[in-house]
Amino acid sequence: MTDHSTRLIIIDDHPLVREGLKQLLAGQPDFQIAGEASNAAQARQLLSQVNPDVAVLDLTLGQDDGVELTRWIREQHPDVKILILSMQEEALYAERLLRLGVSAYVMKSAAETDFLSALRKVARGQRHLSAEMNERLLSKAVRGQLAKGDDDPVTSLTQREMQVFQMIGGGVSTREIADQLQLSMKTIDAHRRHMREKLNLRSTNELMRYAARWVAGHPIKEIEAT
Repeated sequence: MTDHSTRLIIIDDHPLVREGLKQLLAGQPDFQIAGEASNAAQARQLLSQVNPDVAVLDLTLGQDDGVELTRWIREQHPDVKILILSMQEEALYAERLLRLGVSAYVMKSAAETDFLSALRKVARGQRHLSAEMNERLLSKAVRGQLAKGDDDPVTSLTQREMQVFQMIGGGVSTREIADQLQLSMKTIDAHRRHMREKLNLRSTNELMRYAARWVAGHPIKEIEAT
């Protein structure tokens, strides 16, 4: 540890992940782990107590929503930089999280050196995405879609709704979604209803078509009535 160490907290619901990160960072003198949390309530309390420089945050925190926690951190602790470390597909989440103000998105499958490089960039006030995601955003900018993305209603969906939305777009049935997420079909139907309201869609068929086009990366201008 040095006098100029970056103070960070780890927010992840898996003890093995937290322990692995602590071991990895123990040999890095430019970082100091100021605390860890396994859910949103612990994270909120910890942030108020230790005032870290960086929060390393997983999107899936048991029953808690990492996207909603990200919004809370940006509102209540705007000086804390956020690095998302997640198993969730970067192409589906990174862009909306950048709009929320996160500094970096790193997949848990990335190499340790990639994670450390991203963390150091965040500590310096820079942003980090994978080369593939940078190319994707550049391509959207060239097509003139990036600026319009701020109005994308999909960004209003919660983490769980995004999971369901992604699976709907992939053609997964309601029963299969319920089985994979270990939720009741009634809960999945409720998520569908909430998504239709947020996306201003009139039917399940419209939602399925919207999700399929969004997941495929095509711009959605208008959904025709079914």
